[in-house]
Amino acid sequence: MADDSTTTIRATFKTREAAELAVERLVQQYGISRPDVFIQPVSDRNSAGSAPSGGDASHADGARRDAPLRGDIEVSADIAPDQLAAVRRSFEEAGAVELSDQ
Repeated sequence: MADDSTTTIRATFKTREAAELAVERLVQQYGISRPDVFIQPVSDRNSAGSAPSGGDASHADGARRDAPLRGDIEVSADIAPDQLAAVRRSFEEAGAVELSDQ
């Protein structure tokens, strides 16, 4: 009988760019199904992260000040328990500032 149990892992990122990179790695490198990966702001306010990145950071006059930088971004994924160490390492490499699993 196959083990169908899953573990939910959560990581917090300062930028939307880092969160999206983490999602792409989960899907492309680890074969995690996209419907099993979730991305959302940590707070109840819409946010692009808590630090400028990508297009918000790359202006001649410095970082844009109108981006909705209202909090960190959380990525969570339902994974097989044997993927936990690799996914944790991948989140860390993508810039996770906080990690938890249950």
